[in-house]
Amino acid sequence: MKREILITSDGSTTIHLPDWNEQYHSKHGAIQEAYHVFIKAGFEKILERKKETISILEIGFGTGLNAFITFLETKKTNFSVNYVGVEAYPVSIDELTKLNYVSELNAEKHQIIFDKMHATSWEENHLIFEGFNLTKRKQFFEDIHDENTFDLLYFDAFGAEHQPELWTVGIFLKMFTALKKEGVLVTYSAKGSVRRAMLEVGFTVDRLAGPPGKREMLRATK
Repeated sequence: MKREILITSDGSTTIHLPDWNEQYHSKHGAIQEAYHVFIKAGFEKILERKKETISILEIGFGTGLNAFITFLETKKTNFSVNYVGVEAYPVSIDELTKLNYVSELNAEKHQIIFDKMHATSWEENHLIFEGFNLTKRKQFFEDIHDENTFDLLYFDAFGAEHQPELWTVGIFLKMFTALKKEGVLVTYSAKGSVRRAMLEVGFTVDRLAGPPGKREMLRATK
């Protein structure tokens, strides 16, 4: 499938799939979306519980933007993070060199961290920086079998219109099982079918204001 680098409305880049008219991040602003959906609605919600260590599962590691921003936010706290990113089709090195997240986030002193996130081996735990551990798993989402492991789950799969099999009751049951009690899942999606699937497996679901370009998003709690 053809892939292109696209500059989104906030100046940050993403990967565009023209055959699907789909992007890895919102065309209305990749960085804005990441902060709104995953940090503000998810990470900051978990920080309120004042746990010393937070375990995060990302469904769709992709460009590493969510992981890198979570690292930057973790450095502002006294908490530690164990971050697991699941990705079936890793982004190429050539594509990574064309992404401008480090400069757009004014995080040039942490360029080595962004690079390290992508350079480290898969299927192994790596200390990326003091207080931030990363494990990347090259895995299809349906093959996830974690149980009561994570405090927070970033659900950042491609949209249901292109990959409906990733937004089913079966997948959300796996997500529910992977979370600890009172664990939180956040996603940019607000589709009624997605909300109903979450409710069916036992989540309590809240509709929240969406990022730029979207009216609403979902936050689900176990």
